[in-house]
Amino acid sequence: MWFGKPRKDPASAQAAAQARAVTGRTAEDRALAHLQGQGLRLVQRNYRVARGPSRRGGEIDLILRERDGTLVFVEVRARQGAAQGGAAASVTFAKQRSLVYAAQHYLMRLSAVPPCRFDVVAIDGEALEWLRGAFDAG
Repeated sequence: MWFGKPRKDPASAQAAAQARAVTGRTAEDRALAHLQGQGLRLVQRNYRVARGPSRRGGEIDLILRERDGTLVFVEVRARQGAAQGGAAASVTFAKQRSLVYAAQHYLMRLSAVPPCRFDVVAIDGEALEWLRGAFDAG
């Protein structure tokens, strides 16, 4: 008798993963357009680190630069609605730690470390909210 979780159909799991990837890419495109409209300049997109404080490593959705030279590490979160706190609430402490790790890894490549901050772009349905300085590295 089977008491574990029901097994997922590999084809439906792959389709769901592809749908999430398209949703994520669309949200990132929308966030990037908004931030560029506010004068920020794209430095890099989807910066990945293989290993980090979690087994999954870390990824920064967008790295941009403000006009004053500040390097901005942006996490983009999208949800259909504001249930369970919405998109902004989904940036947990563990996620923040992973983002900080990836940012530190990115900064090691630079000869001089500029001022930096962590922003979140939260998209709940059609509403977009840009949270500047959403959390600190420490």
